[in-house]
Amino acid sequence: MAFDSLSAFLAMEGHGPYVWACYGVFLLLVAGLVLWSVRRHRSVIQDCRRTHQASDGSGRETAQPAAATFTRVNVPQD
Repeated sequence: MAFDSLSAFLAMEGHGPYVWACYGVFLLLVAGLVLWSVRRHRSVIQDCRRTHQASDGSGRETAQPAAATFTRVNVPQD
């Protein structure tokens, strides 16, 4: 093994705090992304269930969809 003891491994010749902080930030970000993905997945599934329950069985929704809005965009002609 490259290190003489566990404390030498944790210190990593002075680079330990930087290395372990990077690992900590990485694990926090991955855990956050996993939690966000799980919550988003549940939200999408609930939305699909609500849409399915609102339909009349033929695949068409019984509620009126929101009216479309249009915005005029001026595009310069060169």
